[in-house]
Amino acid sequence: MASLVDNYEQQYAVLTADITAKIGRIRVQSGGEKRAFVQDVDRQIEEAQELLEQMELEVRGMNGTARDRLRGRVESHRAELKRLTQEFQIAKKPKDDVTEITVEESWDNNVTEDQRKRLLDASERIERSGRTLQNGYRMALETEEIGSHVLKELHEQRETIQRSRGRLRETDAELGRGSRLLSGMIFRSLQQRIILAGVALVLIIVACIVIYYSFKS
Repeated sequence: MASLVDNYEQQYAVLTADITAKIGRIRVQSGGEKRAFVQDVDRQIEEAQELLEQMELEVRGMNGTARDRLRGRVESHRAELKRLTQEFQIAKKPKDDVTEITVEESWDNNVTEDQRKRLLDASERIERSGRTLQNGYRMALETEEIGSHVLKELHEQRETIQRSRGRLRETDAELGRGSRLLSGMIFRSLQQRIILAGVALVLIIVACIVIYYSFKS
């Protein structure tokens, strides 16, 4: 169960970090963009509430010191979410209607010293989670860059292979033409030899006839 609570806490940390960032954007946005951020934060606060409820259910099923320790962490998360909700309510109001209430005053009025320490611990975990996400994003970019480089090299190799195949086809065609030409030359040479042999045979026969009639006469 503790591992499940840790998983919920990681999701909660990422979610609250995103909520905090969007609250900062809401303060400086206006019009349609501000309404879009407000809708996103409303939805994310509901998701955070659901995560806290899931954590509370898991903690209730535990025994011993683990339950007390995790219960304190859940209370710290709930106090943090309450603070974020208050900041969100202030940020989404029109600037003319926002009262001069600082975050520090709201913090002091609603959070005890023990909860403040827990919230600071939670903030550190959120920062670590944020750094982990940034490192993961950086690694993803590096992997994408390496993949793009590999694809480029493969494309160049493919073009080289295609050019080599083209040259091989041209060479094969040249060899085919040379083979046909050589075959024709050999055929003509044999044909000429046969003709010469026939002429020689005819001459021999004629010579024999001439000699025969010469002796006979």
